[in-house]
Amino acid sequence: MSAARTRREAIPSAPAVPAPEAAPAPPSVRTELLLLGTAVAAVSLSAPLIAATAAPALAIAFWRNAMAVGALTPLALWRHRAELRGIGRRAALLAVAAGALLALHFGVWLPSLHMTSVASSTALVTTTPIWTTLLLRLRGHRPPTLVWAGTGLAFLGVVILTGVDLSLSPRALAGDALALAGGMAAAGYVLLGAEVRRTVSTIAYSYVCYATTTVLLLATCLVSGTSLGGYSGETWLKLVVLTLTAQLLGHSLINRVVKGLGPSVTSTAILLETPGAALIAALWLGQLPPAAAYPALAVIMVGLVLVIMGDRKRPPVPPETGV
Repeated sequence: MSAARTRREAIPSAPAVPAPEAAPAPPSVRTELLLLGTAVAAVSLSAPLIAATAAPALAIAFWRNAMAVGALTPLALWRHRAELRGIGRRAALLAVAAGALLALHFGVWLPSLHMTSVASSTALVTTTPIWTTLLLRLRGHRPPTLVWAGTGLAFLGVVILTGVDLSLSPRALAGDALALAGGMAAAGYVLLGAEVRRTVSTIAYSYVCYATTTVLLLATCLVSGTSLGGYSGETWLKLVVLTLTAQLLGHSLINRVVKGLGPSVTSTAILLETPGAALIAALWLGQLPPAAAYPALAVIMVGLVLVIMGDRKRPPVPPETGV
């Protein structure tokens, strides 16, 4: 028995196979909502900053994207070069399409502010969650009743804040149409971003998207004769701040959380930009918000809660079905 035991001890044991590393846990819903709140706060700076910036609207849209591309280039080419090379044809085309829709959103909404009332333009451009929900329905998804109810309630909050100020003049009607088109374009941008972000990182997607937007807005500025320079130092400083806050922090965080929270919750939360901008304008520009700002904020928040509750009850979408 001792000899057999010696032979067994002499046989080397098989090396232990290391256990596979667990995949990183997805961020919690609380973390995603916190990031979304930060994004909304950042994009809420957009309207007050644009109002205080002495530059053409299309030029502001171009520079905020161009500066964002410049800031992302070192990181994209250093840490995400391999991902960008192997991004895949479908994901690349969808990211380019999202960038085109973002350019369309900027290109039609900002000029509408000079053609119709700010209230009408704001109310119509923030129809984004309605178009998002409708597009999801057309793609075969069935948003729960809570999502529909929350979307409608949140939009009602925006109407309470902005009021209904539609005019019958041809110029105002054209501005209203542009603002409505801007809301539709933003819905497509959010939906395509949610699809691309299923397989592409935030930095890589944002880089391709913003680069596309920059090229298209540059072409628009050149064709329309929009001045892209000759600004004061203060104007350039405001453009930099706009890029760092509304673009890099705001839009990029939206691109970050849309993967986990989904397009319905993300687009509905963007409605909070309207009361957020009003509060920031009150603190910074001394423009006191209307009395309806606070109940409107409460209504939007209740609508957002309903959308979140309804979206969490929705069954997960299989990866192969798309958005």
